[in-house]
Amino acid sequence: MEDRIARPRTGRPGGALIALAVILAITAAWWALALWPAGAAEPEWLARTRAACFGSAPGGLPDAGGWILLLGEPAGMVGVLLAVWGGSLRRDLHWLGAHRLRRAIASAVVVLAAVATGALGVRVARAWRRGQVTDAPVSGMPRRVDRDLPRMSLVDQLGMRNSLAQLRGRPALVTFAFGHCAEICPLIVSDLRTARRVAGRSDVPLVVITLDPWRDTPERLPALARHWGLERSDRVLSGSVTEVEASLDALGITRRRNETTGDVYHATTVLILDARGRIGWRVDGGSGGVADVLARGGVDGS
Repeated sequence: MEDRIARPRTGRPGGALIALAVILAITAAWWALALWPAGAAEPEWLARTRAACFGSAPGGLPDAGGWILLLGEPAGMVGVLLAVWGGSLRRDLHWLGAHRLRRAIASAVVVLAAVATGALGVRVARAWRRGQVTDAPVSGMPRRVDRDLPRMSLVDQLGMRNSLAQLRGRPALVTFAFGHCAEICPLIVSDLRTARRVAGRSDVPLVVITLDPWRDTPERLPALARHWGLERSDRVLSGSVTEVEASLDALGITRRRNETTGDVYHATTVLILDARGRIGWRVDGGSGGVADVLARGGVDGS
């Protein structure tokens, strides 16, 4: 048995070596997609893809979930390969090293991988340093953005089509949650209701856009509005999967859906709309500064 495992393969490479090559190719593609420098003019499609897959901010690094995906998934696949085809993989590697040309090709691949890893390491180091020295968003602190609202139309709990542009003329709060989120999402909504009460701005409506249009269908929105304690002027919005996903992308909302459970991993994001119908402020990672922005009245200007 031992001799049979250690004996070099003399024919073509087996499935184990091919599987290893596929894992390495997939890993290289994922790492390049997540980390390869795109310059200052990062294409919009790339920024959105990196945000959706790896939780990356524009020009930034993956979040914790993104690093788990980049590091853990390849390690898991290699572990499964070793457990299932460990003996075959050793024979295939012996076959790879038994011929000068095959050794040269394998060495070239290793050198190329090392160079690419070094380049990505430089990219990570530079992005990390840039995040330390620039005024990157601070968790829970309002950030001035002053940008137009994207065109979008979703359905509210009353069955009516709503566009955020219809809120023009008065400030509003916009946040993102979903019904099957049992702890964090109700807390997000509750914190914003408290923020406007503390600021004395009961006139500011709260709009909650679902992150889970697969389950938060328009028919379920009345129950969600009651569950979150929304006021009559508040709205919870959904629609078709295509409509909601396009709206979330247009608003720059990072999220990742677990295809098995249907749950959506997301950070807390609050958009504060001013009376002009523009996104005046954005708050990521909390809502602690929302009451202060509302109380200062900086969202009421024409």
